[in-house]
Amino acid sequence: MAKIGSVIDDKYEILKLIGQGGMSRVYLAMDKRLNKQWAVKEIEKRVRDKNNEVVIQSAIKEANMIKQLDHPSIVRIVDIIDSGDVIYIIEDYIEGETLSSLVEHGGAQPQEAVIDWAKQICGALEYLHTRTPAIIYRDMKPANVMLKPDGTIKIIDFGIAREYKTQNTADTVCLGTKGYAAPEQFGGKGQTDARTDIYCLGVTLYHLVTGQDPSEPPYEIYPIRRWNPRLSAGLEAIIQKCTQLDPEQRYQSCAELLYVLNHYEEYSEAYRMGQKKKLYAFCAALAGSAVFALVGVFGLTMRAHTNNEDYDMNVERAEKAASAEEKVSYYENAVSIKPENAEPYLGMIEAFKDDASFTTEEEAQLQKALTPHLTELREGEDYAELAFETGKLYWYYYDYGKEDSADNQITRMKSAVQWFEDAVQYGSSSADFYTMATIYRDIGKFNRDITLNIEEASDKGVYQPYWQNINELTEMIQNQGNESEIIRLEVYRLAMYAMESYARKFKADGVTQEEMETLFTTVKEAAEKTEVTSDKTELLRDDIISRADPVKTAIGNAFRE
Repeated sequence: MAKIGSVIDDKYEILKLIGQGGMSRVYLAMDKRLNKQWAVKEIEKRVRDKNNEVVIQSAIKEANMIKQLDHPSIVRIVDIIDSGDVIYIIEDYIEGETLSSLVEHGGAQPQEAVIDWAKQICGALEYLHTRTPAIIYRDMKPANVMLKPDGTIKIIDFGIAREYKTQNTADTVCLGTKGYAAPEQFGGKGQTDARTDIYCLGVTLYHLVTGQDPSEPPYEIYPIRRWNPRLSAGLEAIIQKCTQLDPEQRYQSCAELLYVLNHYEEYSEAYRMGQKKKLYAFCAALAGSAVFALVGVFGLTMRAHTNNEDYDMNVERAEKAASAEEKVSYYENAVSIKPENAEPYLGMIEAFKDDASFTTEEEAQLQKALTPHLTELREGEDYAELAFETGKLYWYYYDYGKEDSADNQITRMKSAVQWFEDAVQYGSSSADFYTMATIYRDIGKFNRDITLNIEEASDKGVYQPYWQNINELTEMIQNQGNESEIIRLEVYRLAMYAMESYARKFKADGVTQEEMETLFTTVKEAAEKTEVTSDKTELLRDDIISRADPVKTAIGNAFRE
């Protein structure tokens, strides 16, 4: 057991014990170098769970899985420290309380608050499900969701999460929380997938909005208005669909679920009846007169014409708007009219670049617009380009994980990888951006996975392809005169960082000293010649130039006999 006041790894000072379970203890710690608080999970290597399996193996697997993730609604792991008989896992310290604690002390939660939490959880689960391979969380419940003071949520405890394996016909272990787990989590009914998490989320919403614990009698998910008639019939229909026993009868993706949550009132019985009445009235009019049919066709034509005019008007106003906020607002209007068009999303992306910073608030705006329509967008010919530009937005401008002067280049790369993956998957090899998207994807994957590969001694042979990608990207950026200064400088900095960090690894994989020195000279001279127009890019250029001597030294040391 760690002592209060002790320091782990000469860095993390233990302040107090904040949580304890049967297999681990959690402490609040202060990072003495960054002056930042972290949660430190302490697990003894000899501890075993109820199945007599060594806990440390699953804990390290969980930690390494989360280390590769980067989403504002998912807890971050930043360090894993092996200290003899104990493993310490360093992760975000999250102020707030679990949703289970809220229900325990306050009963059923307000419907609007529950729907807001559900949308945030959907975004996080969709992020997990679209990893390569997909990650299935499998333990969604109120106890595993923290509510922060600012109203945002964080998903914690990835203890039974798994990577989806296409070749599997079923899960090998039956895991889940009684009352929340989907039927397929108990074996014999196929392997768990994204729809499993949708079931668990549906049960979680049921618990939150009714106050009825599904793990206690009567052990059944009733329509929520049985407990509170004032609740929305639309929300009731959504929860009922989420919790169908047959996965085929549930929502098939979190993107689909997020869309209906944004329109939950439209799913009420009253809305459906109103729509039916309109349909009956239209049919009667249609049957009554051929003239009315012509009028109807004309009306539809006029409506389409009006929609086109409204769409064009919003796009035109966005292009002429003076501020980025106005541009985004008009583009959001255009999305609501023609969500299958890539044009307004691309316009939003350009607007977010306006101040050279893509904030988490702006990310939420983009995700809110994009996520519900990804399925139909992916069927369009412009989706690959949209994915490519979204990837570049994250790669060069994303602010998440950046504190004060801290660099977040790895965070940006990791967040961008999936978008470049989509650009390659849905794009044509003849597209202008295809080769660059492939290079971005591969560089991002390298930086996402390299720490784990080094820990597992599986990094042999990965540095030569990385070197080639760095060279190709640098050459492409130099040959494209229309790229912004921030993009050029970020690429130059990436090249410098790669040589400083991996000079010896590059040499081991066959890169010559001459090749490294050539790239070093090219990048240094290009950075020095880059004209900057803002304080941000001036600092970036100065940082690259200041790294010249350390990089040159690293190359020399790598080839010194």
